[in-house]
Amino acid sequence: MKISTRGRYALRFMIDLAQHKQDEFIPLKDISERQGISIKYLEQITSLLSKYGLLQSVRGPQGGYKLARPKNQYTVGEILRITEGDLAPVSCLEANATGCSRQSICATIKLWEGLGKVINAYLDGITLDQLTVLPETLDYSI
Repeated sequence: MKISTRGRYALRFMIDLAQHKQDEFIPLKDISERQGISIKYLEQITSLLSKYGLLQSVRGPQGGYKLARPKNQYTVGEILRITEGDLAPVSCLEANATGCSRQSICATIKLWEGLGKVINAYLDGITLDQLTVLPETLDYSI
């Protein structure tokens, strides 16, 4: 599994919002400058995150974005599933998969199911709040 630029940038965007004034709307221009991500790319990401209710936004000169809920209520898994889609390690385990004709005799299906559970549990166990502190103070081991 490889996380795309969209997923990585969405996490950086959300972390940036979480690190700054929680009660104020932050202009996209400010986040773009801090994160080194183009405004056009951030607009695509904010559109997707807003659609799923992760952001609040206001247009105009005093406009911008802020988190829709407290930063400890967001998980990395939630953000990545919105931006990346299903986090299944193989296509036959994706939520909308039609099934595999070999699934009943597949020697590796349990391996992939276990890996999928570990990936999702790990990413769902890390909150946005945890990512706002200094990286060297965190332990992300399983």
